[in-house]
Amino acid sequence: MIVKKAEFIKSSPDYTLCPQTGLPEYAFIGRSNVGKSSLINMLTNRHKLAQVSSTPGKTVMINHFMINDEWYLVDLPGYGYAKTYKSKRNELKSMVNNYIQKREQLTLLFVLIDVRHEPQKIDVDFINSLGESQTPFALIFTKADKLSKTMLNKNIESFKSKLSEMWEELPPIFIESAETGLGKQEILDYIALFLNNLTNGLI
Repeated sequence: MIVKKAEFIKSSPDYTLCPQTGLPEYAFIGRSNVGKSSLINMLTNRHKLAQVSSTPGKTVMINHFMINDEWYLVDLPGYGYAKTYKSKRNELKSMVNNYIQKREQLTLLFVLIDVRHEPQKIDVDFINSLGESQTPFALIFTKADKLSKTMLNKNIESFKSKLSEMWEELPPIFIESAETGLGKQEILDYIALFLNNLTNGLI
């Protein structure tokens, strides 16, 4: 897939207020400061489509971006650390959970994992919750350029091993670097495969 057109559509505080066009949605989520905005900008060839910030927790709404007039890329608020009140964190958690569990247009959720770290409980717990809700998802290990190939493979295998304690079959896995463009085409082609399957009634 080649992204020829990408435009911001709207920010919504609740899944019921999201666009009602019925187009398929591919959402991106991860711990705060995982590199989500940088990834979105890389995928869409737009340096400032999603706001990049060094301050965790800047995404506080459900953000829809129209891609090629065919599908939505959805930027969800991160989970985990954010400099905000507990009541606001609970509000964001509820917003995200409602979107994931109730949004019929959600076709696939990409969960971003910072590959520099050992498996984090908050990531593993979130992924396990997706299994409980039967949400289709894939993993994207971000910031691959920050590690040597040896450490990169070690951390990914460690995460896969941790997931295997609960999962008989692991989800699709992608490795990404917004700095080098690694993983860009693989992720877009995977979305294109889903779009094709939707068109042909295979999903």
